[in-house]
Amino acid sequence: MLSLHVDTAAWRSMLKSVAAELPGLVPVAKGNGYGFGLDQLAAETTLLGLDTIAVGTLAEVEPVLAASSFRQVIVLTPWHIGELDPVGSVGWTTTLVRTVASMDGLRALEGRPVIVECQTSLRRHGIGHQDLLGLVKQYDRSSIAGFAVHLPLDRPGGYDPVREVAHWVQSLQATALPLQTMYVSHLSAAEIETLRIRFPDVTFRPRVGTRLWLGDRSTFAARASVLDVVPLRKGDRFGYRQRTARTAGHLIVASGGTAHGIGLEAPRIATGVRGRVRALALGVMAALNRTRSPYSWQGRKLRFAEPPHMQVSLLWLPASATPPKQGDELSVEVRMTTTHFDRIALD
Repeated sequence: MLSLHVDTAAWRSMLKSVAAELPGLVPVAKGNGYGFGLDQLAAETTLLGLDTIAVGTLAEVEPVLAASSFRQVIVLTPWHIGELDPVGSVGWTTTLVRTVASMDGLRALEGRPVIVECQTSLRRHGIGHQDLLGLVKQYDRSSIAGFAVHLPLDRPGGYDPVREVAHWVQSLQATALPLQTMYVSHLSAAEIETLRIRFPDVTFRPRVGTRLWLGDRSTFAARASVLDVVPLRKGDRFGYRQRTARTAGHLIVASGGTAHGIGLEAPRIATGVRGRVRALALGVMAALNRTRSPYSWQGRKLRFAEPPHMQVSLLWLPASATPPKQGDELSVEVRMTTTHFDRIALD
């Protein structure tokens, strides 16, 4: 069993600390619920005393509402051509607020509450400054609940996110559009406070996911059950591909495979000499079939004996090390946003 063990008191204390630091917080619950599950994040949002939550897609609205009730659910993915009409998908007590990033989206959702996404240097989607005149003309037939800016994480070359947000606020205030609420992503508490002081008539609401739920990794840990330990002699064949053991050792069969997200990795950008050397070293190790796994036993990082299976992984432990017993647990370093656990234990 692949388990997530949570120090509940410490984790919830961290959640409260982030919420206190960021007034107007809108928790983001999307994807796999940052490893905790959408239902758990919905429940925790309610415990924080918050009545608004943001989800990634329309498909995530109902799982969140099944766990808790909210005054407002914001869908972050902008409207796009060909999507299913969401009317009737949620109860009448909840207001579904859509995101639009184009004039087509604004017209398609005419009369429904929307948040208008403004294009930033992220250049992912959003209306541009050149679209403001058309936005003003469409405004009378629209129900704009606010505007949003999604900012880059990295800040090279002296990039100033406060300046970028301020530019958008000034552009919107120069029109007839009612800028009362601006939703922001990837700003620090100090940066948001700077904007609040500069623009006291605008309510800035931070949308936060990773920093809120995963801000302190010491409050939770992933562990995998040892299902079996098989002694191997030099020359013994093992696994689906019948590889040969180069030396004597132990084959550890552990919970966790590709169905859980183990061994699946998103591409990374290698920066600097050190980062590129590390990427090359990992590539060489993989070419030699000596890929490090995310599993550890007694502080020793284990190698994959072969690529992970769907629900279990085969790991190699040298004969010089004391092997675990069936039922023991291995520590696992996982990417929370891509991992699906068999069990979440709120300790």
